[in-house]
Amino acid sequence: MRKFTLGTSKEQIIYMINERSIKRVLVGDKKIALVRIEDEFFAFQSFCPHRGASLLEGSINSINEIICPLHQYRFELKSGRVSAGSCADLETYPTSLTENGLVITLP
Repeated sequence: MRKFTLGTSKEQIIYMINERSIKRVLVGDKKIALVRIEDEFFAFQSFCPHRGASLLEGSINSINEIICPLHQYRFELKSGRVSAGSCADLETYPTSLTENGLVITLP
């Protein structure tokens, strides 16, 4: 497991990532997607496991699922589990907001 820290403080990372917007971030050599809902962060693969559509173009619904823009497959942000559609689950990465920034753990 590899840990990466974004930002230098809790306040900085909250300011940098607008709530409910999907951002692409480079963590090590991997491009991932990142979403903030209040003070909770969700990191996940940036493409849909079904057909490879960019989830950066997706949307977040009221029950905290990301919706793929291609076929409207839905994935739970917390677990990555597919909740609507027929494909593999979304790969997710643990996050932890600390006083020193946002820690993202990759396998």
